Amino acid sequence: MLFVERDIAIDLGTTSTLLYVRGKGVSMREPTVVAVDKITGKLLKVGEDAEKMLGRTPANIVAIHPIASGVISDYDMTTRMLQELISRVTSFSFFKPRVIVCVPSSITGVEERAIIDATIEAGARKVYLLETAVATSTGAGIDISKPDGHMIIDIGGGTTEVAVISLGGVVECESIKTAGDEFDEAIVKYIRRKHNVMIGTRTAEELKRSIGCAYPRSEVTSQEVKGRCLLTGLPKA
Repeated sequence: MLFVERDIAIDLGTTSTLLYVRGKGVSMREPTVVAVDKITGKLLKVGEDAEKMLGRTPANIVAIHPIASGVISDYDMTTRMLQELISRVTSFSFFKPRVIVCVPSSITGVEERAIIDATIEAGARKVYLLETAVATSTGAGIDISKPDGHMIIDIGGGTTEVAVISLGGVVECESIKTAGDEFDEAIVKYIRRKHNVMIGTRTAEELKRSIGCAYPRSEVTSQEVKGRCLLTGLPKA
């Protein structure tokens, strides 16, 4: 067995978490949610496995979203979630990984410390923090070292961050709470009001991704969805 050292980058989002492994690319994308037995406190499942349990299990099993607005809202659950996710991509490595974590530009010193401590406790050897706007612009192929201004708009699940990048750093940044989760909820409300059908947020997100558009289209696009009729209580498409 070959033991190799891993370098990992983590995009710790409110809705989903991505793990990138150097040399392998994006190795994992999981919902940022854990399923916990609220009686015993035991962590049962992480990510997509946790989502699948919800609504199909006893009432004592609850979902916890440990990240809010790009920062830690539940330290213990964030640590345990990261521990599980990191272990999945480093299962054949003898060495603890070095980890880069993307963070909002508006993050405070206390919030930075919490992310570093949680990631180290989860199994990282060394933790580096990188502003999401810088990571996004670099990934888009923008040369941020030049004295040119580039505006980056990052629409996440819980927050939308707008930043201006120049000379290798963030010059100006503003964060608002209107983001992907609010879009999904607006779709849920529209379907309920317009068609008297209740759909879940996952269905709303699928609609948003498949036919959503930032600009008006010349043609009307439609897609069939299934939900529960509010008038009869029966399934309806």
